[in-house]
Amino acid sequence: QVQLVESGGGLVQPGGSLRLSCAASGSIFRIDTMGWYRQAPGKERELVTTITSGGSTNYADSVKGRFTISRDNAKNTVYLQMNSLKPEDTAVYYCNVVVTLITDWTRKNYWGKGTLVTVSS
Repeated sequence: QVQLVESGGGLVQPGGSLRLSCAASGSIFRIDTMGWYRQAPGKERELVTTITSGGSTNYADSVKGRFTISRDNAKNTVYLQMNSLKPEDTAVYYCNVVVTLITDWTRKNYWGKGTLVTVSS
């Protein structure tokens, strides 16, 4: 019912920058919270950052001051600007959205397939 397409991952040197994008499409009436999570090898998935429909943001302490989340409501797209990247930021990054469906007015949670970010020299 809702598809998420992520892009922007890749290999970057420590101190570098990347920008991730996640575009949502499908049976969308409204998108509420949008966010990014990550899962490093051998670790559990963790919250990176979220943004509400009103623009309020929340960040994990480990990325505060380095990462910035934003959204374009007209394009149903959320972005993650990642600066000053560190090797410990290496992970698969997953987009997450909470959507009210136009088909049945229910509110559901959707995940992207993930995009790999590798920070290494």
